[in-house]
Amino acid sequence: MFVHFFQELKSAGLPVSLRKYLMLMEALKADLAERRVKDFYYLARASLVKDEADLDRFDRVFGHVFKGLDLMSEAVETAEISEDWLKKLAEKHLSEKASLGGGEGPDRGARRLEQADGDTEKAS
Repeated sequence: MFVHFFQELKSAGLPVSLRKYLMLMEALKADLAERRVKDFYYLARASLVKDEADLDRFDRVFGHVFKGLDLMSEAVETAEISEDWLKKLAEKHLSEKASLGGGEGPDRGARRLEQADGDTEKAS
């Protein structure tokens, strides 16, 4: 993803160097953007753009390459899981477990198979 971003910046005529790109990668590795799109935007802009005249082109390329990323991160941050939904999910899985043998382990299933096999032998 970031290589594509770097290539798009170069294609747009921005004078970004490999050194600047590697500096951005080191900053990301150090978690300076704290996994937020807005912070990444400013970190990338500070790392890669040195001339104020290039800011508009940078913004266009950033918007093109990372289109929708800010909406996705906002959705993750604001997503709330209903407590009722979690309770219903737990009840569903617990009831499924109970219907499969009460959670007593695989030995109970093996005993049932042995009993069924014994019953068929007696019937023969």
